[in-house]
Amino acid sequence: MLNFFKKKNNQIIIKSPFEGEIVDITNVNDQMFSGKMLGDGVAVIPSSNKAVAPCDGEITQIFPTNHAFGITTKEGLEILVHIGIDTVNLKGEGFKRILEAGTSVKKGDTVVEADLDYIKNKGKDTITPIIITNMDKVECLDKNLKNIENVMDITLKK
Repeated sequence: MLNFFKKKNNQIIIKSPFEGEIVDITNVNDQMFSGKMLGDGVAVIPSSNKAVAPCDGEITQIFPTNHAFGITTKEGLEILVHIGIDTVNLKGEGFKRILEAGTSVKKGDTVVEADLDYIKNKGKDTITPIIITNMDKVECLDKNLKNIENVMDITLKK
């Protein structure tokens, strides 16, 4: 009997970087994300302070303010995790970098710790977009707003 749930070679499963409520990217109160100007994806309203790697790959960028990081998979898919809206204005306050750019990660490894209470107290929205920034590599993107372990199922172009 064939296993239809087996992951294909050109398929990547993205988990939420935070525990919390998953929402469609169009619900983010920032036109840059909701308008999909940077790419497509989902967002999470976090209920935990640890931002983890949403997939296996390499940390290719961590912003100096630690509010966002990028991961590239071995297949070349690029994922941006942007913690909160306008959080760059906090100049790094409320964020603690755990890993550095160039680090290989496994899905679930902690990358950044975010003090959600501090961020909220500074008047910032903690909603966190998870964006595929190189959609030209994507054949199909299935979103799942009900399961933090599988928020996006991506089939890459062959």
